[in-house]
Amino acid sequence: MAHLLALSAADAYDRAEGFWASLYPWLHKVFVENAWLTAVLLVLVVGLTAPLLVSLLVWCERRGSALIQDRLGPNRVGPLGLFQSFADLGKFLVKEDVTPDHVNKPLFLLAPCIAVAIPLVVLAFIPYGRNVWIADVDAGILACFAISSMHVYAVALGGWSSNSKFPLLGAVRASAQMISYEIALGLSALAVFLVVGSLRLQDVVLMQADGWVTGGEYLGAWSKLLDWNMFKQPVGAIIFLIAGFAETNRHPFDMPEAESELAAGYHTEYSSFKFALFFLGEYAAMIVISALFVTLYMGGWTLFGLENALDGWVASYGADNTGWINWVAVAEGGLHASIFSVKTMAMLLFFIWVRWTLPRFRYDQLMRLGWVRLFPLSLAWLVVVAVATGLLR
Repeated sequence: MAHLLALSAADAYDRAEGFWASLYPWLHKVFVENAWLTAVLLVLVVGLTAPLLVSLLVWCERRGSALIQDRLGPNRVGPLGLFQSFADLGKFLVKEDVTPDHVNKPLFLLAPCIAVAIPLVVLAFIPYGRNVWIADVDAGILACFAISSMHVYAVALGGWSSNSKFPLLGAVRASAQMISYEIALGLSALAVFLVVGSLRLQDVVLMQADGWVTGGEYLGAWSKLLDWNMFKQPVGAIIFLIAGFAETNRHPFDMPEAESELAAGYHTEYSSFKFALFFLGEYAAMIVISALFVTLYMGGWTLFGLENALDGWVASYGADNTGWINWVAVAEGGLHASIFSVKTMAMLLFFIWVRWTLPRFRYDQLMRLGWVRLFPLSLAWLVVVAVATGLLR
């Protein structure tokens, strides 16, 4: 009987191997020769996992705010209240979808879709590993800024199409705020690319992984920490971070919503799933700003040489791996993506911490900070970096 079982198992293995061997050429033809199909598949994966990640992020925010305020937070649905966000998501899906009669319906429906789509598209240009990305563009940062700048249309259209005073006030506030802080955001990032000499995001990451060299002597793994742009360009990093808070309309820059003044601001008239899309878009924008900050100022997917831990394995087995899936490349990509994800999550927790710690700005204070403080400071910092880079080269 054991002999028969062994033969059956071997026959099943041979059949499976023959099946995958016959399937591999077809998969290769479909996904390799049609690169656009691979890109579409990756975009779908990102789009489908985004609600899951946002749900976990909402749980972190609710538990974190409870910890800061000495409360319990959600603790009934699932262990530690972990499934509360998924219950809320289900509630949004089944609630009655109300569209007021007085709204401009085409634009009213379009606004929340833009709020979600724009951040997801920007995520396609960010490198998550040495060979892990959706779109590797030479002018990647320009694509990120060009597309993310359209996010203001979601808020503006949502407020204007509602035909109500509070949403309109929130939309006007958001438009002025996001356009104002985009200038400081772009100038602070431009200082990084002046030093790198390239607009490709992957080149920014690789530049921060070299480590400092003094007098021709490599300073060791810890010098890679000092090689992060947040230590080489601390002023630019602070400006980028502050402007990032304003761009996402997060507290203390949440003037477009300002519950005590505008009810709920630009999304006052939205309910059910359309409101959930705005909610998802806000957290997706947080993820984008955190990912960009990690890429530009925190070394991206590198970490003190840990990203090279599998190089020997890749050199030994990567070239010989001709199967359907190159598991060596998968392991290396998983390591790099994990490093990137941990850094991004740390930045997201910082966003949550700031929200539940600082009070909201007045609108005049917010605009004064953007135009009188950050804009001249970012412009002066860009000049300093340009002069220093020219002299050192």
